[in-house]
Amino acid sequence: MRGFLALWQYRFMEHVIRPIRADEWRKSKELRLASLADPAAPVAFLDTLENASTRPDSHWQERAQGASQGNSARHFIAEGPGGEWAGGVVVLVEAEGSDDVFGNRIASPQAQLVGVFVRPEYRGVGLTERLFAAAMEWAWSLEEPRVNRVRLFVHENNPRAQGFYRKIGFVPTGVTALLSGDGCHDLEMEVVRP
Repeated sequence: MRGFLALWQYRFMEHVIRPIRADEWRKSKELRLASLADPAAPVAFLDTLENASTRPDSHWQERAQGASQGNSARHFIAEGPGGEWAGGVVVLVEAEGSDDVFGNRIASPQAQLVGVFVRPEYRGVGLTERLFAAAMEWAWSLEEPRVNRVRLFVHENNPRAQGFYRKIGFVPTGVTALLSGDGCHDLEMEVVRP
């Protein structure tokens, strides 16, 4: 049995973690729609499959373009040997002096992780950890703006995600927000620059 597990885990280590390219907007769209179709979507994402499905191709093209270059965003994916995308995470850079999604002024440069998703058949084998490592390495590597912390928000009714984030070093800040529209809070968690 041990040999089988090692072989099974090795299969998932063959995935390459990399940023998307602008011309991969169709794959980016498909991954996003798959994430919104997941049963956990109501407590994991602020968007819905119904809304996202109606967006024109130009939306997905612009989204992929913006997340593939520059210093404001980056979309990392786990790509299998056959070219399939097993999951992804998006890093958004929030510049000092700008307002965040809540209208709060950003005191110092920071990054926010959003759109975290790994397809069910690839969960539990380390892909999410590898995606987070790549996303955070990119955020910490920015010279301008120099990011001081990486944050994310997690729904209060998503203990599985909260546990994962704690396991990889995120700690609750005490800040909460009503993001999902279901009356429940989203909890801010962060990792401060090492």
